[in-house]
Amino acid sequence: MRYMMLIHHDETALANAPQKELWADYAAFNEALAKAGSGMSAGERLQPASAATTVRSAGDKTDVLDGPYADTKEQLAGYFLIDVPDLEEAIVWAKRCPSSRYGSIEIRPLATTYPRPDPSLRGQGS
Repeated sequence: MRYMMLIHHDETALANAPQKELWADYAAFNEALAKAGSGMSAGERLQPASAATTVRSAGDKTDVLDGPYADTKEQLAGYFLIDVPDLEEAIVWAKRCPSSRYGSIEIRPLATTYPRPDPSLRGQGS
């Protein structure tokens, strides 16, 4: 089953972490994922939340705001896309992720089916 592990961390806490140790831990984590054949197909680090732009639309009005959507201490920092047998295995990998020490790892299964639009609703203002 494919899961996305969304990394949320406190940017200040991560910035204060021992960088050499943190990146060594990440190198080991990435190597372990590859060796385990977890089917990691993607993983990327994002720029800091201060580089974010948020777009919100309501009716005819659109707001474009500097900064992240959520005004929280933890921000979305990156992700890993993994393919493992079940949620329990995804949890094992999330626990091993170095960023779990500085925030949280949200595990979300990828959709396997998508709802089909109701053809009778076409052209009804959606």
